[in-house]
Amino acid sequence: MPADFHEVLFPLDVALRGSGGPVRLTEIVTLASGREHRNSRWADSRRRYDAGFGIRSLDALHAVLSFFEERRGRLYGFRYRDRVDCRSGPPGRAIGPGDQILGTGDGQTAIFALAKTYGAGPSAYRRVIAKPVAGSVRVAVAGRELTPAEFACDPATGLVTVAGGAVPGPGAAVTAGFAFDVPVRFDTDDLTVNFEAFTAGEIPKVPLVEIVP
Repeated sequence: MPADFHEVLFPLDVALRGSGGPVRLTEIVTLASGREHRNSRWADSRRRYDAGFGIRSLDALHAVLSFFEERRGRLYGFRYRDRVDCRSGPPGRAIGPGDQILGTGDGQTAIFALAKTYGAGPSAYRRVIAKPVAGSVRVAVAGRELTPAEFACDPATGLVTVAGGAVPGPGAAVTAGFAFDVPVRFDTDDLTVNFEAFTAGEIPKVPLVEIVP
């Protein structure tokens, strides 16, 4: 990510009660016959969230306002924890080094990008993971888990570098398991809160949008 991204996490207690998920842009043209032509305008999905659902107290509201001011509204990006989709596998399963396939060795390549695949078969979707949680990444080559001394993962880019002595040989599967955050920014420069409505139970809107790497 460029300099306009802050490697900080949005208030976790608020994020875990927020709402949102992936968004796609599909163009649909209906012909005179009634048949449709559908075309995907985006190669990748883009996640949108409303963190306002997680604000249940004045302290939480103050924390979000402070975070918003420090990010200068839409200017700086930051990390957001998606409670539904924040691991290489299902939320209820422990992270394992064989969760996701990163690539296949050729005896020379030592750098692999973290990714998560959704579904199986020809329609599976592969998502690049650029913001892993530091210390959570586990890597295996040909089924053998590497020790921490045998690889490094940059938490700011999601790039895994395998040490010289463990470079995957030709045909060796490189897999990984990890926790990750979503790079996002505020989708507004105007964070308005009606205090009277808030005390009456109205939830303020705090829109966030994913920054596509």
